[in-house]
Amino acid sequence: PWRWRCSPRRGGAACPSAGQIRAAFLRFFEERHGHRRLPSAPVRPRGDPGLLFVNAGMNQFKPIFLGTVHPRSELAQHRRVVNSQKCVRAGGKHNDLEDVGRDTYHHTFFEMLGNWSFGDYFKEEACSMAWELLTEVYEIPRDRLYVTYFGGDPSLGLSADEECRDVWLRLGVPASHVLPFPSKDNFWEMGDTGPCGPCTEIHYDHVGGGRNAAALVNQGSPDVVEIWNLVFMQYSREVGGNLLPLPQHHVDTGMGLERLVTVLQNKRSNYDTDLFTPILDAIHKGCRAPRYQGLVGDADVGRVNMAYRVVADHVRTLCVCISDGIYPGFSGAELVLRRILRRAVRFCSEVLQAPPGLLASLVPAVVEVLGDAYPELTRSANQINDIINENEAAFLSSLERGRRIIERTVQQMEPSTNFPAEVAWSLYGNLGFPLDLIDLMLEEKGISLDSAAFNKLALEDEKRKAGGPQAGQPGNTNTHLDVHSLAWLQSSKVPATDDSAKYAYTLRQHGQYEFSPCQATVLMLYRDQSLHKEVGAGQRCGVILDRTNFYAEQGGQDSDQGYMIRLGQQDVLFPVESVHLCGGYVIHEVTAVETLRAGDQVQLFVDQAQRLGCMRNHTATHLLNFALRRVLGDSTQQRGSHVTAEQLRFDFQTKGHVTVEQLQQVEQVVQDLIQKNEVVHMAEVPLTLARRVQGLRAVDEGYPDPVRIVSLGVPVENVLTCDSEAALQTSVELCCGTHLLQTGSVEDLTIISERQLVKGISRVIAVTGGRAKEAREVGQCLAMEVDSVSLRMKQRITSIPEMQNLSKEVGQLTKVVSSTAVPQWQRRELQTILKALQRTANTAIKKLELQQAEKAAQILLAKYSNQPVIIDTVPAESLSILMKVVNQLCDKSPGTSVLLLSPQASGEVLCACQVSKSCLPAFSAADWAVAVCAQMEGKAGGSPIVAKGSGNARGMQGALTAALEFAQSKL
Repeated sequence: PWRWRCSPRRGGAACPSAGQIRAAFLRFFEERHGHRRLPSAPVRPRGDPGLLFVNAGMNQFKPIFLGTVHPRSELAQHRRVVNSQKCVRAGGKHNDLEDVGRDTYHHTFFEMLGNWSFGDYFKEEACSMAWELLTEVYEIPRDRLYVTYFGGDPSLGLSADEECRDVWLRLGVPASHVLPFPSKDNFWEMGDTGPCGPCTEIHYDHVGGGRNAAALVNQGSPDVVEIWNLVFMQYSREVGGNLLPLPQHHVDTGMGLERLVTVLQNKRSNYDTDLFTPILDAIHKGCRAPRYQGLVGDADVGRVNMAYRVVADHVRTLCVCISDGIYPGFSGAELVLRRILRRAVRFCSEVLQAPPGLLASLVPAVVEVLGDAYPELTRSANQINDIINENEAAFLSSLERGRRIIERTVQQMEPSTNFPAEVAWSLYGNLGFPLDLIDLMLEEKGISLDSAAFNKLALEDEKRKAGGPQAGQPGNTNTHLDVHSLAWLQSSKVPATDDSAKYAYTLRQHGQYEFSPCQATVLMLYRDQSLHKEVGAGQRCGVILDRTNFYAEQGGQDSDQGYMIRLGQQDVLFPVESVHLCGGYVIHEVTAVETLRAGDQVQLFVDQAQRLGCMRNHTATHLLNFALRRVLGDSTQQRGSHVTAEQLRFDFQTKGHVTVEQLQQVEQVVQDLIQKNEVVHMAEVPLTLARRVQGLRAVDEGYPDPVRIVSLGVPVENVLTCDSEAALQTSVELCCGTHLLQTGSVEDLTIISERQLVKGISRVIAVTGGRAKEAREVGQCLAMEVDSVSLRMKQRITSIPEMQNLSKEVGQLTKVVSSTAVPQWQRRELQTILKALQRTANTAIKKLELQQAEKAAQILLAKYSNQPVIIDTVPAESLSILMKVVNQLCDKSPGTSVLLLSPQASGEVLCACQVSKSCLPAFSAADWAVAVCAQMEGKAGGSPIVAKGSGNARGMQGALTAALEFAQSKL
C-alpha cells in the first residue's frame, strides 16, 4: 500500500497524482511511525496579531515551541504530529505576491507537508524517516538527492552539526552529497528571540544522469532545488543574543507539496503538475487567449502565460481564504485578499480578454483539485462563487475608469517624466487600486511612479488620520466658513446644503450595505477664508454643494471620505478628504486635480468601508450607552463620545470605579442585543414630541427641529405614544449620525480600555466586528501564557538564574498585557495575577540569594576566624549576592572589614566591601572600593560603610594586592 508501481523516471508509466502524493506522506507518518494526523489549521491566524495569514506549518504549534501552551490543553498532549497545512504568503514579512506569475514557482497559496516531534524523537529518527519516505516510498533515485547540514558559526560559538552529518552518512548518503553550509542557510530562528536550531535540507537535482551537482546546491540554480527542510530546535536565543540549550528538543519539518509533486511528476514547473493543469484548462475554456505554454520573460509575448499563472494561483488563494472566513475587505488580511482578487481580475479582463465571471467560474476546478484534502472548500463553493462575482463586478467598473485616468494622464505628461503621485494616490485611495497594480500598468508603458512624492502623500494622510489638521493649518481655512463669507451666502439666498441623502442606503440579502451615488451642483468654492467661483488645479479648497450624501463631522462621528467626479468626465477624480458642516452648508475639503468651477455638475461617491466602520461603531456606541445604564444604574450619564471607523470612545459620569465584573456584564448586555439582531428604527420628529419620550436623556436645545430619534428594536411611533415606557427598556437617543439598519451587523464588541479621566468621569474605548474578535483571541492566548508562567512558578525552583528568567518573563508579559488590545476586564485580571507573580518571584530570588550568601559567608568565617580584615574572591552570580555575602560576614563578625571580588564568565569582576564602624572615619569603604577597582580599570562608589563596583579580570591580582595594602595603611 505504500508504493505505486510507477516512478516518474520510468518511461511510459503513469505518474502519481498530487492527491496520492499528499496521502502517502500523511499515511507514512501516521501508520508507519505513529504520528497523530491533524487537519490543516485555517489560514486566519489565531491570537497572533503580527501575522496576516498562516504562512508556515509550524504557526499553530508556536505555543508548544515557546513553552506557553497550557499544560492541560489538547495541544500540550501532542508528541509526534503530521499534517498538510494550508499556507498563504502575501503581505507582511513573507510576501510572494509581487513575484507570482513572473516565474513558474512562486505562489501566494501553497501546501506545506510537515511532521513534528515535541520532545520525542530527534535527528537520527527524523533524518531516517525522511530518507525512507523519499527513496523507498516515493522512489526518488538516491544519486539525485543532496543533503546540507549546519557547518558551524564561530560568531555564535557553535561548532558544526557533526551529529547530523554522521546520521546521513550512516544512512548511506555518499560523503560527496553531504554538504556543510553556514548559518544563513542552515540555522533556523523563529524570531529575534525564542527557539532556534540547526537545520538540514534535502535538495533534488532535476538533471541527474550520474553527474555530481554538489556545486549547484544553494546557488539559486533552477536545476537543483530544495525540497525538504528539517529543523532541529535545540537552542533558545535570549534577549541578550546568547544561546541556551532548550530543556526539550523539537523537530519541525516542512516540504512544499507543489515542489514535491513537480519532482515526482517529472516536471520542471509547478504549473505543469495536476495541482494546476485542471485550473489552467478551465481558464483556457473561459477566455479568448491561446492555450498555456509555460513561457516566461521575453518569450512570453503579451504576458499571456504570466496571466494564466497569476489567475490560477490567485483563485486558489481566494477559494482557500474565503472558505476559512477571510473575505476581501479594507484592512489587514482582508485588504491583502482584496488586492489579490483585483490583480487576478485585471489579468483576466485585460490580458486574457475574458468576459466577466471567469474568475468565479474557476471555483469548481479548484474544488476538484483541493476539495478532497480540504472539505471546507466543497462546503463553501457557492459562497466563494458569490463573493468573487460581487467583488469582481465592483472592481471592473473601477478598473475601466482607472485605465482611462492613466491613459489620459500619460498623454498629457512631458516625455521622460514620472507619473504624477497625486493621480496615483487618487487611484489608490479612492478607487481602491492596489499600488502594485498601478506599478504594473505603468511598467507596461515604460513609465515609473514618483515614489517619493507618493510616499509623502501617504505620510500626510497618515498624520491627518492620526490627529487631523491643527488650528492655523491650511485645512481649517478651507472648511470652516468665516463669518463674512457665511453672511454673504445667506444674504445672497444661496440655499443650505440638502444632506438627507447621507441616510440613503439599504441592507442587501447577504448582509451587505449598498450606498447610492448622489448627483449635485457646485454652488461656491471656499479657499483661504474667502469665497471663489473658480479654483485652479492643484489647489486645496472647500466645495459647497446644493446636495450631498457625505456625512459631515458632527455628533462625535468622523466625517465621510470619498471622491467626486464631473458629469461627463469620468476619468478625473476629486478626492474628498474631510467634510464639515457650517451654518447649514456642507463643505467638502477637496484637492482640485483640475480647475473646478461653480455650476459644475458632479457625482459623489462615499468611501463605503470607512462609512460602514463609522456606522457599526456608532450603533455600538448606543448599545454601550444602554448597557452601561443597565449595569451601573440610571444615574450613569453620557459625557462625550467619538466614533471613527476603527473604534469608539465613550465618556460617562458614574459613581466609583467600574469593576471587572461590571465590565463583563456590560459586554454581555451588548452581546445579547447583537444576537437579537434588532431593527434600528430612525425617524425625524418635532422637538416637542421628542420631549415626551420617557427616559430620553436631557434634550439639548442645540438640536435642530425636527430632531432625529434612533430606537433599537422599538418603532419610533411606539416610543412617542403617551405613557409609553418602551424607551426605558431599550436604547432610544437623539442622534444625527449614520447607523446600521440591524444590530446584528455590529457582530461583536469588546471594551479594550477603561480609565478615570477625573473623579466621577470614566472613559471607555471599544472595538467592534473583526477587531473585537481579534482582541478576544489575543486575550485568550495571553491568558494561556500567564497560566503557563503561574504553573511554572509553583514548581520548586532552586536555581537563581532560572527564577530570574521567570521574573523577566513575568515583566515582559506585564508590558505586553498593558499595551495590547485585549478585553479590559481580562487585562485587569491578568495584571492582578502578574503583579502577584512578580512579588512571588522577587521574594523567591531574595530568599535564594540569602541562602547562597549564608553558605559562602560560613565558609569564609571558618577560613578567616576573627581576623580584622577579610579580602578574598568568591563565586557569586550577581552583585546583589556578593553584597549579601559581605553583609552576612560583617553581621556575624562585627569588628571585621570585608572586601570580596567575584570574577564573572564575561571577564568582568564584581567588587563589594563593608568597613567596620569601629574603623571610621579613617577607613572609608567608598575609598577602598575606588582604589581596588581602579587597579582593574573600573569604577566604584558608595558610602563610608558600604561600597561596590566592578572592573576587568586582567587586573584582579593587582586589585587584591591593592586591597590589602589600602586596608593596612588605614588600620
